[in-house]
Amino acid sequence: MNATVTVEEWVARFKGIGLDQAAMEQWHRLFEQQNPAGHQSFLEWLGLPENKIVEIRTKYA
Repeated sequence: MNATVTVEEWVARFKGIGLDQAAMEQWHRLFEQQNPAGHQSFLEWLGLPENKIVEIRTKYA
């Protein structure tokens, strides 16, 4: 079993439960607002480069 999940796999799971782009953006926004350190950790776990993490967190702050 792979210890990491790719962004593409995560997005596929969200879409698999019926989330559209707007809902996924709302999820990021809530995560960032309610648990910024956890959001940072999650994005790192996905293996995103630091510049992409900063971009995402800034967008949903």
